[in-house]
Amino acid sequence: MNAAFNSKTDDIPRTSPDVSLDARLEVAARVSAAHFERMLDYLSYLPPADIELVRQSWRYADKAHTNQWRSSGDPYITHPIAVATICAHWKLDAPALMAALLHDAMEDCGITKQDLVERFGPVVADLVDGLTKLDKLHFNTREENQAESFRKMLLAMAKDVRVILIKLADRTHNMRTMGDMPRSKWNRIASETLEIYAPIAHRLGLNQTYRELQDLSFRYQRPWRYETLEKAITKSRARRHDLVLRVQNEIAAEFDRVNLPARLAGRESTLYSLYQKMLRHHLTFAQVTDIYGFRIIVPTVTDCYTALGILHQMYKPVPGKFKDHIAIAKANGYQSLHTMLVGPSGVNIEFQIRTEPMHIVAEAGIAAHWLYKSQGKQEVLNTKWLQSLLDIQTETNDATEFWDNVKVDLFPDSIYVFTPKSKIMAMPRGATVVDFAYAIHSNIGHHTVSALINGEPASLRSELKSGDVVQIITDDSANPNPAWLGFVKTGRARSKIRNYLKTAAHSESMVLGETLLAQALREEGIATVPGDDEANKALWAAVLLKANSPSREDLLTDIGMGRQAAGWVARHFMAELSSQGQRPDALLLTQERFGSQSLRSHSTVALDGNSNSSVRYASCCRPVPGDPVVAYLGRGDGLHVHNAQCVNAKRLQHTDSERFVPVEWAEESRQKLYDSGIRVTIHNQKGVLARVATELSNANVDIRRLEMDDEAAMQTTELRFIVSVHDQQQVEAALRSLRRVPTVVRAARILPLE
Repeated sequence: MNAAFNSKTDDIPRTSPDVSLDARLEVAARVSAAHFERMLDYLSYLPPADIELVRQSWRYADKAHTNQWRSSGDPYITHPIAVATICAHWKLDAPALMAALLHDAMEDCGITKQDLVERFGPVVADLVDGLTKLDKLHFNTREENQAESFRKMLLAMAKDVRVILIKLADRTHNMRTMGDMPRSKWNRIASETLEIYAPIAHRLGLNQTYRELQDLSFRYQRPWRYETLEKAITKSRARRHDLVLRVQNEIAAEFDRVNLPARLAGRESTLYSLYQKMLRHHLTFAQVTDIYGFRIIVPTVTDCYTALGILHQMYKPVPGKFKDHIAIAKANGYQSLHTMLVGPSGVNIEFQIRTEPMHIVAEAGIAAHWLYKSQGKQEVLNTKWLQSLLDIQTETNDATEFWDNVKVDLFPDSIYVFTPKSKIMAMPRGATVVDFAYAIHSNIGHHTVSALINGEPASLRSELKSGDVVQIITDDSANPNPAWLGFVKTGRARSKIRNYLKTAAHSESMVLGETLLAQALREEGIATVPGDDEANKALWAAVLLKANSPSREDLLTDIGMGRQAAGWVARHFMAELSSQGQRPDALLLTQERFGSQSLRSHSTVALDGNSNSSVRYASCCRPVPGDPVVAYLGRGDGLHVHNAQCVNAKRLQHTDSERFVPVEWAEESRQKLYDSGIRVTIHNQKGVLARVATELSNANVDIRRLEMDDEAAMQTTELRFIVSVHDQQQVEAALRSLRRVPTVVRAARILPLE
């Protein structure tokens, strides 16, 4: 824990519950004033007018929290002051410090947002309001509840990053003082901090806060392990003091010799990182060799590489342990050179080399924006991740889905890959070609068909490695495949694919729904679906009210997906029209109810071969053009097209006949390819499989999949193929060719028949 972040409170009196209330309040006032005066030591970067505003907000908060106490017995106001002090270390602006002091006022003291607007302005009021909403969030272990809370917090952060900075300061102080809380709360709060707040701090580059939150969480989640490791580190520190001092003196002397100004500081691995390393690699404490390291701060970027060369001349580098995060910065803006060297006595020592501005960003992350502003410098914030949260939110209304999309991005272990034009792209470890395509642009992702990695063809699910050069090949006619959701790693790719599929499904289902409704209306004696115009506005409103549907489009989509029955909706239309004095068309009723199939064909759903969210071809019987077909309208998942001879379809017709819809193959359906299953029984002879494959190829049939029984010792065996064909005739032609092969005993389509 960094001592600079701890308020000096040893000489500040504490209140006692044994004295009178007036005496306690008098002591509380002195404690509050003393804490605030210490905070003022860190506000020299603010102009006097801003400091006065901060003082006014402290007085307001002090009055609001009168007679409120923390678990430790301290006046409650000491907590907001401590939170504001942490924010002052980041040199946040006056509104942020004021919001930090007031962050519990609305929650605990009955103060309204309007009160704060009138007293301190809308900016401070909005920040406090955002923090108040976050304070109401409860992260339960049940993910569905956690998801909604997490979504609200991330969106508040994306709107104004100061909200989450103050929240992180709030959580940091609460973790520092958690020893005063009941022990029963330790594990829950520590787990929440470790799983939610520490990763956010890391993602925003607040590495010092990230490490502190991890160690504090470890301390209260695993107190015995923490204490054991702490004792081991203390003993190790004493043993290796001479070694560390020797390395420090040797490096300082060498840098002085070459006249390279440098600030050298020792650094020690955190207890939590050591514990994780021991768990991950099944090591004892004695086997962990890289506990100690050094950080070298030099004036310029060129000096960083010069310093690296000097170190590599002094000590032997460990192969594969050099990382250049200056040339290729991390996604959160972190820059530094990392190298592992074998020091005296064979001990591995990590060195981090960076400039002073890099050091500020490395420790303070996104808070470095205010640190730079205070120094009169400008810094471009790396807010890509924050913007991606807003992008994902616009496409994802479901909280659990939002959580699924962002949690991968929240725990990144980055790799760095290149476009053909040498642009560097940071991706999470395990990212695939499709993730890369969506990282470039949504349209490129949507139309991706293949890729080249380092000039070699690669599949879309190929995982990328650092240094790969990736070229995406697109086709304007290509669309996202639902199977991509099974392997993409980034939240951006996942949300873009899901949003595209939802939009396409909505459009396809709406078209199908209109067809089904038109068919049902004709059976009620209504020639066409009423138009979406002013003349039919009242009619649609009445039907939508009865269907409990918000719009015409939603109702048609629900019909297409099977969530609403077209016949039921049609009867309501007829009832509304009848109440207006209209009567069904008698001729149309006669044609629909008693006419021939040819007269009714215009109300039949045409199958054009497109398998999508609204029309699916059943995998049990795999119908193809030329087969007699029937279609079952599922409950919420569109039409399922079956071969009319399929036993599953017949069973559904027996139990749920009213959900069957008349369908027929469209003229253009034979232009598409369909999967069909064929079963071939063969004599076990050498080369027979090759002969069967050749016959299928000669019939212009593509083999998609092959399964066979493990019956090498038997005289015959069965082969089961999934093949791609245009129609029934092509399947039959292939089967006739197979039956002419002497080693083929039997060849037939795979159909679930009774």
